[in-house]
Amino acid sequence: MKARSITMLIVGILFSMLGAGLLFGGIATSWVNALQNDGGYLTSPRERFAVDSSAIVSARADSIRGDTYPEPLPFDVGSIRITASSGSPGKDVFVGIAARSDVDRYLSGANYSELREVRFRPFRTEYREVQGTKPLAAPAEQTFWVASASGSGERNLDWKIAAGDWSVVVMNADASPGVSTDLQAGFRSELFGPIAAGLLAAGAILLVLGVPLLIFGARGLGRHAAGPSAPVPGAYSGPVASGPPQERSDQSVSAQPGGNQAALVQAGAELRPYPSRLRGELDPVLSRGLWLVKWFLAIPHFVLLFFLWFAFVVVTIIAWFAILFTGRFPRALFDFNVGVLRWSWRVSFYAYSALGTDKYPPFTLARTDYPADFDVEYPERLSRGLVLVKSWLLALPHLIIIGALTGASTVRWNDPRNPGIRYETATGISLFGFLVLVAAVILLFTGRYQRPLFDLLMGFNRWIYRVIAYVALMRDEYPPFRLDQGARDPGERGYVPLEGPVPPGSLAPPSDPTTRA
Repeated sequence: MKARSITMLIVGILFSMLGAGLLFGGIATSWVNALQNDGGYLTSPRERFAVDSSAIVSARADSIRGDTYPEPLPFDVGSIRITASSGSPGKDVFVGIAARSDVDRYLSGANYSELREVRFRPFRTEYREVQGTKPLAAPAEQTFWVASASGSGERNLDWKIAAGDWSVVVMNADASPGVSTDLQAGFRSELFGPIAAGLLAAGAILLVLGVPLLIFGARGLGRHAAGPSAPVPGAYSGPVASGPPQERSDQSVSAQPGGNQAALVQAGAELRPYPSRLRGELDPVLSRGLWLVKWFLAIPHFVLLFFLWFAFVVVTIIAWFAILFTGRFPRALFDFNVGVLRWSWRVSFYAYSALGTDKYPPFTLARTDYPADFDVEYPERLSRGLVLVKSWLLALPHLIIIGALTGASTVRWNDPRNPGIRYETATGISLFGFLVLVAAVILLFTGRYQRPLFDLLMGFNRWIYRVIAYVALMRDEYPPFRLDQGARDPGERGYVPLEGPVPPGSLAPPSDPTTRA
């Protein structure tokens, strides 16, 4: 049964991923086709091309030689348009297309520049200079051009693409050296419409086949991954105050034996856990240098999680419709998504977000005795209205905070020649990543993991996973704006708060003597 579920999940993921890719490709191609309606062209930026020689020649394109493709082509590939205007005052521009062999004979013995590479962000060109002293005749007088344009001002060359080995040549109209030209290339094709229709149809068929297989596979694995439905053993079961939890203060609980009942009620409200619980037990002894290669050792997990997270997204979309119409998140699909989050947390705790254990993570969605674990209590009912807004609108404040913690810095700059164009480059390291790196470097040189730093990282991770559970429609309770630091969530067995007294006897002692320094 489990093997069949795994097979269906794998086939469903592959079909769905391919179908989604084709579908988005079809949408993009349809958009491109719409852009070229009414005779329009898809154009490159207009840039200045300048050389000291007598001509600029396009690089050789051996992949479209006439001996590779039939002549003529069995279908209309499309047309290109080259727009050129002289950058030298008083000079006319010439642009032409001809067979490579004819162009080579024309330029033989002359000084010209072959364009090898063009980059637009930022704009950069690379030429191969061909030396020579032969003066060239005016290009417009030659008869071998299949398409050409020359004159003052802006000139357009339009050419219907044909098979062959062609060259594009840009010169001054009088063939004088020192070519400076503003160029823009455009392309249009009637093939975009049929291609878009084919991609959309193929993508839709694959999704119709793949999504049901993925869902059935996820349901089967979700049943195997289901954990205990009862609350976490050892959670605080004393009296709980109604209404929102109060902020912790030094006077919230009486520090003297036999403190009043109201203080205990308030402490119970503080310790009541959020319905998602994240645990991570720090190993008493960690290798100093293993963290340097953990990312490499975890590559098999990263590959599997890439596909599992795709399934996670599909399941969440299906659950969105189920909640909207029934008010319930299908239990087996819920357990599958919890299993994906659990697997992800184990890997991140091991490899990059906490580095809290040297024990290799297991390949399973189910709960194990691994030092890291994650669970979400299953809700019997969910709000049909909240499902419309909580993932993107209500969660926005949390997403902004998490983005600030985990996002890399960005460098923005403008090209002085194109002030309207802004380029952005991600660089640097996030605050969260920096703290993990600090903990790792301290471990490398001292052999010890600083416990306060570990507790802080656990608080960040706990916040992130609570928000993920909320955004993924798994709970309606709004995540709290707080860092519950430490190895365990408030209210779990073994939890000890970082500061402030605790209701006597409400919590079991830590199972690991290293839980608190």
